[in-house]
Amino acid sequence: MLEDEKVQKVLARSGLGSRREMEAAISAGRVKVNGKVAQLGDRIGPNHQVSLDDRPQNLKGAEESARRVIMYNKPEGELCTRKDPEGRRTVFERLPRLKGERWIAIGRLDINTSGLLLFTTDGELANRLMHPSTQVEREYAVRVMGEVKREHVVNMVSGVMLEDGPARFTDVQEFGGEGINSWFHVVIMEGRNREVRRLWDSQGLTVSRLKRVRYGTIFLDKRARAGEWVELEQSEIDELSTLSGLEHRKAPALTPDEQNRWSRDKQKRRPVRAMKKPPQRTRKPR
Repeated sequence: MLEDEKVQKVLARSGLGSRREMEAAISAGRVKVNGKVAQLGDRIGPNHQVSLDDRPQNLKGAEESARRVIMYNKPEGELCTRKDPEGRRTVFERLPRLKGERWIAIGRLDINTSGLLLFTTDGELANRLMHPSTQVEREYAVRVMGEVKREHVVNMVSGVMLEDGPARFTDVQEFGGEGINSWFHVVIMEGRNREVRRLWDSQGLTVSRLKRVRYGTIFLDKRARAGEWVELEQSEIDELSTLSGLEHRKAPALTPDEQNRWSRDKQKRRPVRAMKKPPQRTRKPR
């Protein structure tokens, strides 16, 4: 049953977008409660009628909303946006279609970064996993051009001041390489724009390739090749729920129609030529 909760939280949990997206929709006057334009902080209960862009919404209580999560292996050159005015390929074009819900991205990767992206139907889960207060680790494989000295690593772990505030890696491990191209795995606790690249830039070093290989408890593995997605198992979703401080919720089984649609979506995917794989890290997150 729908409880008395903030309207943006209920909209996000119902799969209409992330908490941040729903807050923006409310601020823009796109959300109405009982026919009146909603305000940030308004609370709704089971007897309230809510619309988004003048379309009535069938909102769900916490126990009713689905919590599906898929892992996507993003190739370089794709954008983390739903539509691009220039017609460039976006990550959402490759995802399986949903009926009555939408995929919400848990974080973003820039166009030149590849690797692990998580998508969910639960906006509250997405919000918790992205929020800086949750302190979720993001791990990247990085190829760096230039001579990396110990002092560079010490500086980046101790912390440097970027234009938008202090930043640091919580872990840096060398993974070999040849000549001026060295591979490292780095761990960061937040998702500011191009933060990994800017940390290396601060030391006069250039990132020539960047791939996210882990988000929280989920490692990118061979289940999803470049340009492919896979639905996470229930145990993996439960680990993400625990990490974000949410109660476990069983993912619903696919309906026959969804199974057919998802199967067709996979068959229509165009193959992506994979680049040479970066060195893999095998140890578990701390």
